[in-house]
Amino acid sequence: MIIKVLGPGCEKCKSLEESINAAVSEAGVAAVVELVEDKKEIAKYKVKSTPTLVIDEKVVSAGKQLSAQEVKGLF
Repeated sequence: MIIKVLGPGCEKCKSLEESINAAVSEAGVAAVVELVEDKKEIAKYKVKSTPTLVIDEKVVSAGKQLSAQEVKGLF
């Protein structure tokens, strides 16, 4: 599984990345977590708000700060 956090690298983006890492660890799933800060790369997903959570190239959340428990529900 490839999980991406799209955003400018702000506190909310980093907090979401931490929640994702905790969720992956708790669920025991194999995943690669990436923080994507490049504006051109983010624009490819056609999202208007960040942080955005992308799982296997599908946008599953945009503009929300999710807990580890909420992230696990998206796997």
